[in-house]
Amino acid sequence: MEEQEIEKRICIRFQIPGATVSYEFKKHVEEFSPLADISRGGLKFIGKKPPEIHSEVTLNISIPGERIPLTLHGKVQWISYVEAKDQYFIGVQFNPYGEKQGENYPGNMVKIIALEQKYAIKEQAKTGKFEID
Repeated sequence: MEEQEIEKRICIRFQIPGATVSYEFKKHVEEFSPLADISRGGLKFIGKKPPEIHSEVTLNISIPGERIPLTLHGKVQWISYVEAKDQYFIGVQFNPYGEKQGENYPGNMVKIIALEQKYAIKEQAKTGKFEID
């Protein structure tokens, strides 16, 4: 019997052209790192010096056309080195949304959903398959 691969992610990942991530890890500050993709549950960005796996990070996400960056708290889940570019892909899972300390402001979830509707639909339109009768 053939096993089918199951996608673990339940959130749509999408790209925001020109969006950047700034974060501080120990004494290292990295600003304006390119955002590779984002979802309601986390993001992937490109960095020169990665934080440690499972470390807590606070990210400031700057989105073109938005005056105030999104500030989200999360945990580094994975790091992948891209030797050809001497950079790292860094995957961060967001903390839950809520009112408790360490949780993310629930309004940020609303903002991410709005961005998802704006950008994910554009991506689907570009890559969608169309049939003509």
